[in-house]
Amino acid sequence: MKRKLAAAIVIAGMMVSVSACGGDDGDDKNAGPDSFKGQTLTVWAMDGSTPDQWVKDVTAAFEKKTGAKLKFETQKWDGIQQKITTALSESNPPDVLEVGNTQTPAYAATGGLADLSDLKKEIGADWTPSVSQSSVYDGKQYAAPWYFTNRVVIYNKKIWAKAGIKDTPKTRDEFFKDLETIGKKTDAEPIYLPGQNWYFFDGLTIGQGADLVKKEGDKYVSNLGDPKVAKAMEIYKKYASYSKAPKDKDEATPQQAEVFAKGNTGAFIGMGWEAGTAVAANKAIEKDLGYFTIPGETPDKPEGVFLGGSNLAVAQGSEKQALAKEFLKIALSDQYEGQLAKLNGVIPNKKSLESNLKGNAVAEAAVPGSAVGGTTPLIPEWGAVENNPNPIKSYMTAVLNGKSPADAAKQVEDEINKRLAQQN
Repeated sequence: MKRKLAAAIVIAGMMVSVSACGGDDGDDKNAGPDSFKGQTLTVWAMDGSTPDQWVKDVTAAFEKKTGAKLKFETQKWDGIQQKITTALSESNPPDVLEVGNTQTPAYAATGGLADLSDLKKEIGADWTPSVSQSSVYDGKQYAAPWYFTNRVVIYNKKIWAKAGIKDTPKTRDEFFKDLETIGKKTDAEPIYLPGQNWYFFDGLTIGQGADLVKKEGDKYVSNLGDPKVAKAMEIYKKYASYSKAPKDKDEATPQQAEVFAKGNTGAFIGMGWEAGTAVAANKAIEKDLGYFTIPGETPDKPEGVFLGGSNLAVAQGSEKQALAKEFLKIALSDQYEGQLAKLNGVIPNKKSLESNLKGNAVAEAAVPGSAVGGTTPLIPEWGAVENNPNPIKSYMTAVLNGKSPADAAKQVEDEINKRLAQQN
């Protein structure tokens, strides 16, 4: 998976407030297909999301069905939050937008997105719940789930074979045992896990059935003091004990895939596209790459993972909402949703379409975790928490340096609560 796809799962910074302009109630919003001829629908899609063949096929199907033209405008992830925020507040926004799944609640809260609850009833009855939840805000469907991905274990088969390990682990304890074996029987670092890979930590938190925030009265506050969150951090600490990675850096400093590419690391936990980064750094590593689902406590349930991805939304200010919904019906149909999954190796919005990933080793490893995955808190206030310096990262480093999870939580909870109280 390409590096640019990773941006799809990076959580937005604090969202800038939008006073989105609702479009007038002209005839187009409720128009039938016959009235679409001569119109052009504008779709903002992110760089790397729409393969050329998919665009060609969807465009042909759309134009044949509606008689309207379809215009894709490719956007860069850098600075996209501000660009979308501004666009949604203007009188002539793009009609359909790709938005990051964790960004969707913030855009919806501003009034910038159209309610798609009717579309959900028509075509979304079998959307996978774990990927559909980010499209819902305040009980309404403000977007449609499009594509998703999550972390897997990327490992060096040569090192594992040298350690005498024949099978991939099916439980967390088996994984720990394998890492211990690699440390004893080879000169390789068993796993590269920096102290601030906080998306992996969020997945562990999801796996414990916990959340990073809780509601007190009418406001959200930090939940880092929850014993379940502490348990997730202790699991992370156990993983980190097999690594020599810095405790105060994240997976991009340095790029963990480039460390792995040197050929003396047993495994790392990352996105599928990072395998490509490793190969780009060292072509010889390609033949030794293997993948498996992050194992959970028991064989029947994988570890919780952070599910990143994108939703498709319709601008509330669009004068072509009926036409936009016709586009969504086509783009999200089994035919074209399945095609996107196959071409890009991403997890589709329905379990029934996962067969399109057969033969893609990374995607096949990611699918089991997606069923039990989740996201960071789906509230507009959350974006501010992730601004640098990220207090969650500070918490993790403190625990790895010897503080108890409870004491480390107390150090950062005031800052988290302050950010959660900021107006969006």
